[in-house]
Amino acid sequence: MTIPSGQRRTWSTNWRREPGAGRPSRNTSVRVPTSHDHHRRPALRGPDLPAIVEDLGRRRINYDEGQAPPHVTHGWHQDRWTLELGYEQPGEPEPEGLVHDAGELVNGYEFTDPAVLRAVYRYPADVVGRDMLLQGRFANFRFLMGVRITSELDELREGPNGPERVVGWAYQTLDGHLEQGKLVYEVAKELETGRVEFRIDAYSRQSEIRNPLYRVGFAVFGRRTQLRFYRAALGRLRDRLPNLPDTAEPGPDGLVRVPTGAPPERASWAEIHVVHPGV
Repeated sequence: MTIPSGQRRTWSTNWRREPGAGRPSRNTSVRVPTSHDHHRRPALRGPDLPAIVEDLGRRRINYDEGQAPPHVTHGWHQDRWTLELGYEQPGEPEPEGLVHDAGELVNGYEFTDPAVLRAVYRYPADVVGRDMLLQGRFANFRFLMGVRITSELDELREGPNGPERVVGWAYQTLDGHLEQGKLVYEVAKELETGRVEFRIDAYSRQSEIRNPLYRVGFAVFGRRTQLRFYRAALGRLRDRLPNLPDTAEPGPDGLVRVPTGAPPERASWAEIHVVHPGV
């Protein structure tokens, strides 16, 4: 199949949530213990980001992978979201083509909506093993939570329409996160048709949160905010493809802040920063 030259770099607005995700039952897992530390205290002033990022290296993944999907599905949300990005010529991804550009956005974590989620990490850092501090934003609260990139993808796999080249990476949640789980971000190209797709595959559940305010708040608003993040991520990646942002550069403190182009953080007396709220 040959794609006319005028169609090789097109983007589609079609996105969908895959069926099959049901409501999880009550979390019955055994909580992973963590030690008390001063980073957990809520603060009305801006947090010490370099110190918090440095601290992530000692934190563990906050759930037992043997008790998570695909081994155990009871009690877990399982989500799959997809977005058709457009077409390249059939065959392996083109240099500087659609797969390359989408992969750059995914690898840079440039597809998040800064009104919902931002991230910082230490520079330089390899992809696998990189600890990222996520800032979830809800009302006047800023929840700072750690994740670790545990795998990088660049593989040939059999898909529903034939062989696919898949690139991307996955992260897992660390001690102190409001959730337990894993997110996989993929850009996949069907080699026979040239069709390119962005995918989010995830499983998650609420952590056993000690603070009753955060526990109840997450139970009420957490899933809604999570689905909002997925929808926004698909749309934002689509919208940023035609004009790729500049590569994120570290600040004077050695931290990279993404997504680039987001309005700068301005400390407000009304903001409450909560570090590692999930313990």
